[in-house]
Amino acid sequence: MATTSVAARSPHPHLSHPRRQNPSTTSTSRASIRGRLPPIRCSSASSPPPPATGGEEGESGSRRLSKQSSWESKDAEGDDYLYRLGKEADNLNVTVGARAGIVDDLFVGNFLGKDSDIVFDYRQKATRTFEYLQGDYYIAPAFLDKVACHIVKNYIGHLLNNIKIPLILGVWGGKGQGKTFQTELIFKAMGVEPVIMSAGELESEKAGEPGRLIRDRYRTASQVIQNQGKLSCLMINDLDAGVGRFGNTQMTVNNQIAVGTLMNLADNPNRVSIGQKWRESDVTHRVPIIVTGNDFSTLYAPLIRDGRMEKFYWQPTREDIISIVHGMYRKDGLSAEEVARVVDTFPNQALDFYGALRSRTYDRAILEWVEEIGGHEQLRAKLLKRKKGEELPTFIAPKPSLEALIESGYSLVKEQELIMNSKLSKEYMKNLE
Repeated sequence: MATTSVAARSPHPHLSHPRRQNPSTTSTSRASIRGRLPPIRCSSASSPPPPATGGEEGESGSRRLSKQSSWESKDAEGDDYLYRLGKEADNLNVTVGARAGIVDDLFVGNFLGKDSDIVFDYRQKATRTFEYLQGDYYIAPAFLDKVACHIVKNYIGHLLNNIKIPLILGVWGGKGQGKTFQTELIFKAMGVEPVIMSAGELESEKAGEPGRLIRDRYRTASQVIQNQGKLSCLMINDLDAGVGRFGNTQMTVNNQIAVGTLMNLADNPNRVSIGQKWRESDVTHRVPIIVTGNDFSTLYAPLIRDGRMEKFYWQPTREDIISIVHGMYRKDGLSAEEVARVVDTFPNQALDFYGALRSRTYDRAILEWVEEIGGHEQLRAKLLKRKKGEELPTFIAPKPSLEALIESGYSLVKEQELIMNSKLSKEYMKNLE
């Protein structure tokens, strides 16, 4: 359709229509009116001014909205960017439109920085840090050597002449022996920010969800390594409680998928999908996995075979126990000799037993504090319904003495013996035999 020339009347000659117009045409069509208007600028001043046609010619001949429009941008493979995002299954990256270089600079700006979503980093925080672990805690040398060697070996595997490196380290042993706590102390000492899972996340009402969650957490740890330059790993606590077989317990589909996922990660640590289409450029950084448990004989045998999982049985020695317990009681003023006497008085006890001793010595002081605030009847009013400006009485922590610790220890041992000897469940069920 012919249009009226606007080059002579335009106050901005350089913005005139690029094609020569027919001067004899007097049509006042809608296209000619649009040609008289100056273009709307939505990019930085450094970019060349677009033509006044309301769009520009693309590679395929179709008109583009803008050179920087995210609606028509292409990814590294030449595919439509937004189409690829929508095609990937369950894409939840809602902040992708607020990132610099993806949308027009006008909408990103410099006022809030290059990323207008200022809480993006906080929402994406999936790793665990251990700033709360304050104090001079003891780390067992054997435990430190095993965990540190496993992490380093997985990071420099490409330098080790193509040897087969197990991706998973299985730390197992008796209950309450400090496996998780020792691992966290090592993470803090090495500056590792792990992604942590528990056995409770290995089952779901949705089939396949736990396996997908494991892969997603693995990829999250990989992104921490690649994007933030920090050491990371995936840690799963109490693996045998989640996927182990105990007596007549039932094996579910999710148990099988979770075990199969861990086996696949051990075999292919650099190719991990969470449901999207496979791409050759999607290479995941190798992430070491550390799992804890009490009895790995309940796990599926091919999962724990050599080459996939390296096993480490943790049984602290007497020196380890004394050093760890002394770290617990350091603030109470107990000497190493007094701690050794407590440990020798109650041998063959787990480490959490000695932590429970310290907690039991606070009971009498807490009861005295309850009486100070008005007795048991006033607990709700004092703890939850205090008047504005009303403060609770100061609680003075007691200093556990050696005699008080030994007295509390005998009380705990008596409770253990009652549970083992009474077996009240048999009394409840005797009429059914």
